Amino acid sequence: MRLKLIFLFVSLSFFSCKNEQKPIEPKKELTPAERIAEAHGFSKWDQVTKIEFTFSVIRGDSEFSRSWVWEPKSDNIIAMSETDTLRYNRSSLDSISMSADRGFINDKYWMFVPFQMMWDDGLSLSEPIRESSPVNQKELNKITLTYGDDGGYTPGDAYDIYYNDDYMIEEWIFRKSNMPEPSLVCTFESYQDFGGLLIATEHKKPNEDWNLKFKNIKVSWTN
Repeated sequence: MRLKLIFLFVSLSFFSCKNEQKPIEPKKELTPAERIAEAHGFSKWDQVTKIEFTFSVIRGDSEFSRSWVWEPKSDNIIAMSETDTLRYNRSSLDSISMSADRGFINDKYWMFVPFQMMWDDGLSLSEPIRESSPVNQKELNKITLTYGDDGGYTPGDAYDIYYNDDYMIEEWIFRKSNMPEPSLVCTFESYQDFGGLLIATEHKKPNEDWNLKFKNIKVSWTN
């Protein structure tokens, strides 16, 4: 009888432990910046091995273009203009490649500003507010990105990002040195899907014959 009671106690203890569930940790709430990045495909970025694109600015009848091949895992860059091709690695810049890299940083920022919020150090992000957008006068959410005074190519600059309820960016204001007046206002439009990366391929200024386009976009992925 004593053996039966011991067996019953051990059996009940076993099933009690087996059925005991581990506490479920609450799911982390994403910040607005993280939601914007995810809406544009940030979760896919680690699978990208190479991206090629042409940055083109059209003013009236004139057009300026430069093309890039970027391998983000190694930071190898190929910079191509109408007259020259330069290969360099961003970890070892000389005076020539540093000049080219300023162009790359600018063009990459236009293309991947949703991801820059995840990548950049020395960046402060405001709390979102609702506000009428500067171009289309549309009620949107606004978050402000402000860079510190040290480091980077544009220290102290600020960007007002206007995004919809799906966290897709529709417009922005660039304010040099965080001045109150806009230095540049434009749209984010003509989004295209590149394997889950959603990229705005056109940016237009209000009331100006000005269009910034991304052309010849090609994304290579890990197998």
